[in-house]
Amino acid sequence: MSPDGRPAFAARHGATASASEAPLTPLPAPVGGAPAAVRGWFETATCDILPTADGTLETAQRTAAVLARRAKADNTRRAYRAGVRAWCAWCDGHALSALPARPEDVAAFVAAGAYPPSPARPLAAQTLRLRLASIGWLHWLAGLPSPTATAIVSETMAGLERTLRRQGRGPRPKLAAKIALLREILAPIEDDLPGLRDRALLLVGFAGALRRAELAAIRINDLEACEHGLRLSLPVSKGDRRGKGVVVAVPYGVTELCPVRALQRWCAAAGITEGAVFRRIRRLPPRRGAAAAEPPAWVVGSEPMDPGTVARIVKARGEAAGFEPASLGGHSLKRGALNTAKDRRVHPAQLKRLGRHASWATLAAYIEDGDLFEEHALDGVL
Repeated sequence: MSPDGRPAFAARHGATASASEAPLTPLPAPVGGAPAAVRGWFETATCDILPTADGTLETAQRTAAVLARRAKADNTRRAYRAGVRAWCAWCDGHALSALPARPEDVAAFVAAGAYPPSPARPLAAQTLRLRLASIGWLHWLAGLPSPTATAIVSETMAGLERTLRRQGRGPRPKLAAKIALLREILAPIEDDLPGLRDRALLLVGFAGALRRAELAAIRINDLEACEHGLRLSLPVSKGDRRGKGVVVAVPYGVTELCPVRALQRWCAAAGITEGAVFRRIRRLPPRRGAAAAEPPAWVVGSEPMDPGTVARIVKARGEAAGFEPASLGGHSLKRGALNTAKDRRVHPAQLKRLGRHASWATLAAYIEDGDLFEEHALDGVL
């Protein structure tokens, strides 16, 4: 553990270590212990260091435990750690047991998050559901029944969501950046280095119906040129529950919006031949005595941008084109691609393939209703 109570770097990044280098299995759960102890135990328990195989039953059991934890994606475990930190801090402030938790305390935690004292900001229902999942996973790791799988918690959450919808605080999906809207966002983007990057990011994200985390993670080795465009291999994708990896087609375009050529222009201008495709760019301060009209100098980093930066780029470029930034986000590109395809009357099976959704219900959440009167089921009847 690092001094701030977080897992060490190697642990956070899935490195392999021997038994003498780091704890490979959770220590006994601090049932009834202080919330700070519960938090520290959970941080350690969610590390995924694989032990070195030595043929013993104990090591095989440790390996099985690590693999079970790896069933959750890295982002999911990261979110669970944040949720458990919030839960433990709340329990500490109210002198409550964090492990095991009483269902009525968990229900109160949900209510306090939705209606906090001023000036704290209320949490969205989706955030609170994620925190409930964190508490449930905390208890699963400790071998205890989950307090979230109880009527008082589920009814509290259901009542909260109904109340929020009545108050106009229900979930609001991000604006779908359909092709016409995407054109407007792209129009004011200049051909400087940040402009080339952002243009490529927006077009590739749209063409591949990509999530922000998928965009941020693209590396040169994930791209394969072919006759009709690029084959993009995604080693990890939210819809790929079994971790088999998926391949996404990024086709050549026939207009100035071609995503493949936009990506080629960006990589050539930034000198990117390996590693991350979409990276942060830093603007250098102007030279002493430089003319006011001298263009700015940019430095391209080597590390991939984080998913949050993808969302901020979409918002910033949308705002520059005159759109409300709060209405846009990382999901706008994926929603835009799917709804553009829907407007073209693409078969639902092709929509599902484009979005790489595991279920029809998930796909339906991305699709907008459109014109309710178009091709009405009772047209010509009345």
